Amino acid sequence: MSSQPPQPPHLHKKPTSFPDVIFTAFSLFVIFSSSNPTTSLLRKFTPLVSFPLNPRRFLRIPTMSNPSPSNLRNPIHHFPNPQSLSDWLRPRMPSDSFAAWGVKPGTKNVSNLWLELSEGETLLADSTPPVRTVEVMVVKVIGKDNKVLVESHQELSDGAVRHRCRPLSEKMKPGETVEDAVFRAVKEELGSVLGGSFGELRENGIVKILPNSYSKKVEEGVSASYPGLPACYVLHTVEAAVDGLPEEEFCTEETDEYGDSSERMVADGAVSCKKHYWKWVDADSL
Repeated sequence: MSSQPPQPPHLHKKPTSFPDVIFTAFSLFVIFSSSNPTTSLLRKFTPLVSFPLNPRRFLRIPTMSNPSPSNLRNPIHHFPNPQSLSDWLRPRMPSDSFAAWGVKPGTKNVSNLWLELSEGETLLADSTPPVRTVEVMVVKVIGKDNKVLVESHQELSDGAVRHRCRPLSEKMKPGETVEDAVFRAVKEELGSVLGGSFGELRENGIVKILPNSYSKKVEEGVSASYPGLPACYVLHTVEAAVDGLPEEEFCTEETDEYGDSSERMVADGAVSCKKHYWKWVDADSL
């Protein structure tokens, strides 16, 4: 019986162990991953994301921010007249609170809220009760010895007195910048003692916004003007210097709070502010 000729060494089969299989598969994966042309192209052409070293000044940022979705579900934008707004509010509000609007001293009425909605100063959430969202410009006027000007109280068109004890504050207009809102607020509420037009206050340096004083925060509570109506206030605050103000307590007059409104008949039925009473206080007391 003849024996088979010996095979060349390179034809001898060596048993393959399981670890060798794993090592081989891993090696192939590394080779193909590193040589993948798509990956190489992405690495070559994908730019790094960078941020500017000098962010925009606060006066250039949009001011009418989007209210929180939790506070503004299905906003109601339009009611044909105050009566339609009243009919919509009545089943959604506590009856005793709603009945106090315009009756309780210091409160406003449905005509006021309708004007705010029609002019875009206020948004209402379609909820029970509705939530009123307002963007507010707060101007901390800094005077002598770093004292702050506050409005102690207001005299309203119905003869009521509303206590305030807060810095100059004004609801913002749709699309209004912080800078524009500051000059408008000063002109409307302090203009009777300063004199001059809106443009003169701005161009003559009578009102100076202090650098790096802008801040923004959100406060929630129940509206003092509209009892029983929850409110979300988006507060935009700056500090400013205003030339020409009295150093003692003083009073300013607001000739027509709704003078720019196209709804003259509705404005005549709204509660408006006639006089503002001001005083200087220590900043720590705010």
